[in-house]
Amino acid sequence: MKSTLKNILIISCIALFSNTLFAKGLTLSSTDMKGQMTENQVFKGFGCQGKNISPQLSWKNVPKGTKSFAITMYDPDAPTGSGWWHWVVFDIPSNTNELISNASKLNNLPKGTIQGKSDYGSNEFGGSCPPKGDGFHTYVTTVYALDVKTLGLNKNTSSAVVGYMLNQHTVEKSSIVTYYQR
Repeated sequence: MKSTLKNILIISCIALFSNTLFAKGLTLSSTDMKGQMTENQVFKGFGCQGKNISPQLSWKNVPKGTKSFAITMYDPDAPTGSGWWHWVVFDIPSNTNELISNASKLNNLPKGTIQGKSDYGSNEFGGSCPPKGDGFHTYVTTVYALDVKTLGLNKNTSSAVVGYMLNQHTVEKSSIVTYYQR
């Protein structure tokens, strides 16, 4: 009886945790972002004194049918009524699985990749810089696996339109959430 109960318990545990152990969904990671934004990812300007370095990002478990990728960093807590786009990168070739730290400023993005306009008005990464005393802001960095090679947009397309097109062509996505206050 004890042996049977033990076997049932083992089988139940395996069944319960098998989805977690063997999950293969698209996964985004970063060696630069670990829960809180660092000085490297803080904007230089608007009263902030950061280094404005785009984070290292890598992804794995790419879904079948992926023809390109896009990356966004978005702050839904910005006191604008519509959030704040910190980074919009699209038309990243499907054979790419990493962007190095500071790729935005070093112009070290894969050929054909487009950096859209951030809400700072530039076509590059713009780090976190919430208003003083506004509490912690949430920064959602997302990689999108897309079903098209190109979105057919250019670097001057608004972030909202890019976001709309991403939602139309997303096969799968994965995000990292970080926080920052000043």
